[in-house]
Amino acid sequence: MSLCQNSGHSCTIILMGKSEFRIGADRAGIRIDVLIAELSGVTRSQVHKFIEYDQLTVNGSATKPNYKAHSGDLVSISIPEEEQDLIPEDLPVEVLFVDDSLIVVNKPHAMVVYPAAGHSSGTLMNAVAFHAKKLASVGGPLRPGVVHRLDKDTSGIMVVALDDRAYYDLVEQFRNRTMERRYLAIVFGDLKEDNGSISLRIGRSASDRKKMSTRSKKGKEAVTTWKVIERYQTATLIEAKLGTGRTHQIRVHFASIGHPVLGDKTYGSKTSVEIGKRKITFPRQMLHAELLGFTHPATKKYLEFSRPLPEDMLQKVGELRQARSACA
Repeated sequence: MSLCQNSGHSCTIILMGKSEFRIGADRAGIRIDVLIAELSGVTRSQVHKFIEYDQLTVNGSATKPNYKAHSGDLVSISIPEEEQDLIPEDLPVEVLFVDDSLIVVNKPHAMVVYPAAGHSSGTLMNAVAFHAKKLASVGGPLRPGVVHRLDKDTSGIMVVALDDRAYYDLVEQFRNRTMERRYLAIVFGDLKEDNGSISLRIGRSASDRKKMSTRSKKGKEAVTTWKVIERYQTATLIEAKLGTGRTHQIRVHFASIGHPVLGDKTYGSKTSVEIGKRKITFPRQMLHAELLGFTHPATKKYLEFSRPLPEDMLQKVGELRQARSACA
């Protein structure tokens, strides 16, 4: 859809699917978040979400909410159409628990959580729609009941609310940090201590909007505690607990102290390690959400779910052990 082409006057834009338009002379100098909110009728907070998820670009590049528009700028907005239905799909997702309030699943790696540009099917929410009798009405048509996310290449346990009451209750538990969340990760290098804590603020990178950084001027408090599970040559298996829930927190924190998660192409670039004459490759980031504990919104009972390392990570642990033994 192309709107306001070559226009120097006001216009109205409809945010459905993909929209493109050029900034007219009468709109030059206005903040992009203010401008889009004014023209579309959505809130500035929603515009900020479009920008955060790279659904709104200016001249083909990521932008910032406070960017001041120039005459002739090409603004592109690509978001899932509200009318699009969440199609139920029978996918290889292990269901650990389900009732009328919520569903707990073990997400495999290489699966995104909900449909977006480039991923209209095959997502975790397509699987949830298949297993659930009904879905929550909050959270959006393509991600109803989603209260937290795991990265595409992170495996492990997630909870999704199936009614609105459960949604708001679980959101509050996340906000109050009363949930128990534990991860397993294989990181690069040999950590000097057996346990520790990383307290570095995390915010969006100023140079790359898709990345988070501990150097951001607007970083928020972030705390990760960890302990060593097993040591190898040039790699360590660790258990990490989240004191906060910032985007990419574990990946960013360990990369910032020189021990990136192996296989993390965004923050680590360490996709292989050499041990003696052996080279071990890591095709995806070695991060698994092992445990999730929370209070059930309806019954008020504490529930806790755990799943061990998936097969692909177990295979890498085996290779690391063999290499360690060969060098002993």
